[in-house]
Amino acid sequence: MSSTALITGASQGIGKATALLFARKGYDLVITARTKDKLESVAEEIRSLGVEVLAIATDVSDRSAVEALVNLGIERFSQIDVLVNNAGVCMTAPMVKTTIEDWEKIINVNLWGYIYTINTLLPHFIARGQGNIINVGSFGGKVPLPNMTAYCTSKYAITGLTETLRLELEPQGIQVSGIHPSVTNSDFMERAVFKDSDPEQMKQMLSTPLVSQPEDVAKAIWSVVKHSQAEVVVGSAKVPTFLHRLFPGITQGILQLGTKS
Repeated sequence: MSSTALITGASQGIGKATALLFARKGYDLVITARTKDKLESVAEEIRSLGVEVLAIATDVSDRSAVEALVNLGIERFSQIDVLVNNAGVCMTAPMVKTTIEDWEKIINVNLWGYIYTINTLLPHFIARGQGNIINVGSFGGKVPLPNMTAYCTSKYAITGLTETLRLELEPQGIQVSGIHPSVTNSDFMERAVFKDSDPEQMKQMLSTPLVSQPEDVAKAIWSVVKHSQAEVVVGSAKVPTFLHRLFPGITQGILQLGTKS
């Protein structure tokens, strides 16, 4: 029996690259995203690689929809071995311009969307005494980023969720890993909301060598599954993450200077 991975946010970017990589490695897939047409296009690519796929359009902020997704995946494949929580939204805005509706959208997708999948799938993992949970966070969950309070709040929460859940579940045979990409050249950034910055500057930044590619992140996700790694910081995010861990005062000062320029 082939192993099976469930991947959220799989219609484009990191999620798509991860789904295709796992398919090439022989995994069957349960994939989900909000856009049905794009999701089905990815499913066709997966089928062409000779593995099975169940594609169900789902809003991960809808708990009942997530529960139905997980249960259908288990029903179809009998087991799910790997969960990749990847669906997310991004917004840049100072706190004063961040509405409660903005907060609710970001927290519902970026945090509750992860909690819903984990909560639903966890009894299955515990009963089997094995499983992998990979939470795709961000270097914005390791380093505070100017004018991204809501986004960083959601991603710092994912860091805490991942690290504490690892302590709880590893003794039960369940591996929990965090992936923290730098800015990634994908449709995720194209769909981001920029309330206090120039989106053209972001698009220009996406063409620089410092930006990670979705395939880079997919390889990191595969690596933590195969080598039981607790955490991988991807690409150029390694430098600010390392510096902030050792010299938080200095990095904070540099970031504050950036907000005044």
